[in-house]
Amino acid sequence: MLLALAALLFFGAAKLPIERALSANRAADNAAVLRLGLDLREQVGQLGVVAALSGFRSVIADFLFIQAHVAWERTEWSRVLLLFRQVTTLQPRSVLFWEMAAWHMAWNAGSAALNDPDQPRLALRIKAQREYLDLGRDFLERGIRHNPERPQLYEALARLYREKYKDHAQAAKYFELAASKPGAPSYARRFAAYELSYSAGREEEAYGRLLSLYREGEKERLPTLISRLKFLEEKLNVSLDQRIPDPVR
Repeated sequence: MLLALAALLFFGAAKLPIERALSANRAADNAAVLRLGLDLREQVGQLGVVAALSGFRSVIADFLFIQAHVAWERTEWSRVLLLFRQVTTLQPRSVLFWEMAAWHMAWNAGSAALNDPDQPRLALRIKAQREYLDLGRDFLERGIRHNPERPQLYEALARLYREKYKDHAQAAKYFELAASKPGAPSYARRFAAYELSYSAGREEEAYGRLLSLYREGEKERLPTLISRLKFLEEKLNVSLDQRIPDPVR
């Protein structure tokens, strides 16, 4: 262990000039800077601190990511959580790590908690699931703070609100934010409008957005968009001469 530690520190010192040059190039990319102190040691452990000091953050993060996958296969949820906290602390600019952490917590651990055969009380199973959902949401929110220009994490958070929290207004918000980022998928705008159409009290806003998309042409006139428009025309009592044509069956 002492030889391994000495080797890490030696090669880290040798790489220091290169690391400084790379850090300068990353400044425009808003690279996160790790604070080397008690908080960091608590999050990543001794091995992670050595990695941070010696320039091996990405290598150790990849190793811990593999360990998290093994822990997932064993359904060791507390270990999965600990390892992903370490991984995302070491590599906060990796969108994949944040997405996987949230997926394991909100979907996998959350589903396991809700269907836990060892817990007979439904209320406690729902409570445990909610705690895992909140952990997944926390990973995505922190990932967004480290990667505010990337659309993937906004979209992942929108899906979490839509599918797990059943909060359509928040889902619409984050699909809209995803759509505003460079490289966003073309469906993000539509999904934002769809979610808005399910949000009580925002039907008129949703109708305006959906109608605007419809008027962009055939490429936007998908079955779900037409279906939601037809639903809102009835709900808002839109006059017959203002309604879109019925789809040809």
